[in-house]
Amino acid sequence: RNIIAPNRVRRYQICSGRQIGSKALQNVDYNLGICGWLLVLLSLILTVITLPVSIWMCTKIVKEYERAIIFRLGRILRGGAKGPGLFFILPCTDSFINVDMRTITFDIPPQEVLTKDSVTVSVDGVVYYRVQNAILAVANITNADAATRLLAQTTLRNVLGTKSLAEILSDREEIAHSMQSSLDDATDDWGIKVERVEIKDVKLPTQLQRAMAAEAEASREARAKVIAAEGEMKASRALKEASLVIAESPSALQLRYLQTLNTIAAEKNSTIIFPLPLDILQGFLKG
Repeated sequence: RNIIAPNRVRRYQICSGRQIGSKALQNVDYNLGICGWLLVLLSLILTVITLPVSIWMCTKIVKEYERAIIFRLGRILRGGAKGPGLFFILPCTDSFINVDMRTITFDIPPQEVLTKDSVTVSVDGVVYYRVQNAILAVANITNADAATRLLAQTTLRNVLGTKSLAEILSDREEIAHSMQSSLDDATDDWGIKVERVEIKDVKLPTQLQRAMAAEAEASREARAKVIAAEGEMKASRALKEASLVIAESPSALQLRYLQTLNTIAAEKNSTIIFPLPLDILQGFLKG
């Protein structure tokens, strides 16, 4: 006694206004009723009587990238979306809606987002999506394009609100992938497939830009001082080793002195006059 037929359950779901799948929508035209079938029969007879004039009203063409959803007395016709190519409708009882199946691109307007570390940034992006199921895009939502745009803005704010500023600047691919997954799950009931999401630009406040620039400059100066100190330490060690080598041979200092003068004269191309003490020859005589 408490068992309910599957057809009645399906009818109840349709009448209650819930979102339904394409399989249930394809079987709606069987429930036209006696009056509905009489109107369809009358429209068909009228079309046959007014031939060949009525053929121009019954023949419709959809392009390769479009699909047509036919409504007969307000119900979606069995067989799903029509097209591409030629199809026929009854002029008095049928109406149709064209759905574009191409990939649609739109820009997400700049959104003011408060990050996890309490920094206000302005972020914008771009979304690529397409209609995967034309029946769901028409029957389950009023305007799929506007709904997807609003959902993309909300998802962008929600995702970035859980990230810090450093993560937003460095992990853009991960954020885009997370947004794509969230949008794709939410728009599945609308027959929409989100193919790609990209973060275009992250704009920081002017004061924050100055603070980050000062921090980066101070960090670079600190690294430069450390590098210079390491260079001085290595140079001092090298000079110490050179002094030990020169101390072993007194004539090496005199030769180094003459070599330095020769290098200066070759580079500057000038005449150098310097006193030559007699003691300088003692190193050669002892050697």
